[in-house]
Amino acid sequence: MENTNKRQIEFLENDFQLVRDEEERIFDTKLETKPTTFFKDAFRRFCKNKSSVAGGIILAILITLAIFLPIFSKSNIDRVSPTEQFLAPKLFEPTLGEDKGFWNGTRKKTHIVYDTQNEVPALSDKNSVAAIKQALVWIRVDEEPSLIDVANNYATGGVLVVSTDSMVAGRDIYLTSKPIAFTDKGGYTLKVEFDDEEGVSSSKLGEYMVFLQSGNKPEDRIILRDFSRDYSPLEVNISEVLKENRKSSTTAQIGFEVRATSDAYRYILIKGIQLAGGERAKNKEQLEAASFDDATVQINNSDVNSEGYWACSGRKGIHNSELYYCDYRIDTYMLAYGNADELTYSATELNNWIAKGWCKYDPAVGPSSFELLDDKCPLDEVTGQTVMSVTKKISSVTGKSWGYRKLGYDKMPKFLMGTDVSGFDLLKRAFTGLRTSLILGVCTAAFCFCFGLVWGSISGYFGGRVDLYMERFTEILGGVPWIVVMTLAILHLGNNFLTFFLALCLTGWMGTAHRTRTQFYRFKGREYVLASRTLGSSDARLIFRHILPNSLGTIITGAVLMIPSTIFSEATLAYLNLGLQGVQAFGVMMAANQQYLGIYPNLVIFPAVVMALMMISFNLFGNGLRDAFNPSLKGSD
Repeated sequence: MENTNKRQIEFLENDFQLVRDEEERIFDTKLETKPTTFFKDAFRRFCKNKSSVAGGIILAILITLAIFLPIFSKSNIDRVSPTEQFLAPKLFEPTLGEDKGFWNGTRKKTHIVYDTQNEVPALSDKNSVAAIKQALVWIRVDEEPSLIDVANNYATGGVLVVSTDSMVAGRDIYLTSKPIAFTDKGGYTLKVEFDDEEGVSSSKLGEYMVFLQSGNKPEDRIILRDFSRDYSPLEVNISEVLKENRKSSTTAQIGFEVRATSDAYRYILIKGIQLAGGERAKNKEQLEAASFDDATVQINNSDVNSEGYWACSGRKGIHNSELYYCDYRIDTYMLAYGNADELTYSATELNNWIAKGWCKYDPAVGPSSFELLDDKCPLDEVTGQTVMSVTKKISSVTGKSWGYRKLGYDKMPKFLMGTDVSGFDLLKRAFTGLRTSLILGVCTAAFCFCFGLVWGSISGYFGGRVDLYMERFTEILGGVPWIVVMTLAILHLGNNFLTFFLALCLTGWMGTAHRTRTQFYRFKGREYVLASRTLGSSDARLIFRHILPNSLGTIITGAVLMIPSTIFSEATLAYLNLGLQGVQAFGVMMAANQQYLGIYPNLVIFPAVVMALMMISFNLFGNGLRDAFNPSLKGSD
């Protein structure tokens, strides 16, 4: 049956109109974007992450310093130099008289004992008074002294405390002088000044007696003041006492006896003892030695075997001794390298400088013949020489010079991070140790990355029994604590660089293998992998061309972070006394300096800052690499 609904349509020429000019030529549209490669696109994405770029720049600076600073720096990190111990960080020159100081090689000390005699802080015997005065930048001494009840070589005044001893409770105690010769015509006098101040301790002022003891018998004792609580000054003419006792001369001890009780301490306070003799006295020096008007000085000298020694059978102490404290700022570099002290140089050193043309010296003429010809010569002035008695040749010369010249420096050095207990430049030592740790970390990370990548690829790609056996082996190896593996390796092979590398690689690859296996299980079932397998691609092509590139982001991030992790592992072992030996290592340096954190914080803070910058930079850099190698972000802005 025919379809009667069909109808014929007729098109006319006017129904169509050209939209372009007949003379216009048609070309393909030019691409607005340029073709790129995977790595170019990855680099572009990495550069867009500003924090990753900053981390990469900091990381590059640290690595560059670790490589080149130890090479070009002439600072000492091999020879122990006690003179250069604990120098402060220095970049600027200190200003004399200023209390404040920042990075100028000075240290501020507060509440330090003040040496009133030499008018300097009471520092150790390592430095002379002249050197300390030369290095002082600023000092403030307390206006009022502090009162202390302990002996101190820099204190003055106070009263002598003679008290009973708890170990001999109920027994009288004695304070006696050395035997002194007296005559009835010598005009000998004794003056004793007491103090009746309460509150020295829980004990109380007690009864006492003053006597003259010339022998061991009771009749050999002459009582000058019998037992009483009379603390008024005692003045006795000993020569008159001898006449009263019908003695022309005697050698006797002056003694104080403090009566003890069974229920409490008893004590007496003595401000001073003065012994004097007339014109006919022949032992005035002995009398002066036995006298004292400063109880603190007498206590400090009590162990000196002199005529002024006073022996005590109980307890002898000091009360209300006056001690001044001060705050000061000192230039540690001037203290170490200054020219305040005279230094001694051997004849060999002097002849060597003369041979180099640095100076002139004639031993026959002596110190006045010295002439400085070049600033390289450590000596500026010769003040004396030592001549050997047999050969009559000089053995050494003594003179004024800057300390830094004797140590081989052309000018006074500056250490940006200061020096440590061995006198080593902390900046050079830190970056030398960082270089060692970086080499260890890079080598370990490279091996673990390559081996873990292969292991994880095989395990994740093939799966099944291959994956089962490989995973069981990994679990068994990973079940052994890492610290046990490291300790056993060090005990059997020694704590050297190769041992650390082997021990870290033994289990370090498992993290990379686990991440790689996970990524392969994630991507091997994707459509593009199945399509490539259908087209006949080999296993190697599927692994390295299709699956692995899509997994690199996470794997590379973990591999990059393995480097700072290795550095931290080395530092941890150093704190357990298992650090690298025979080389400069970052962890060993940090472990050695931690004991000085309270007094010299720069020894720990500066290396810790370098470590923190290294860790943060690696994290930022790793995050940037993860985003850069993520195929899902390819072509994104």
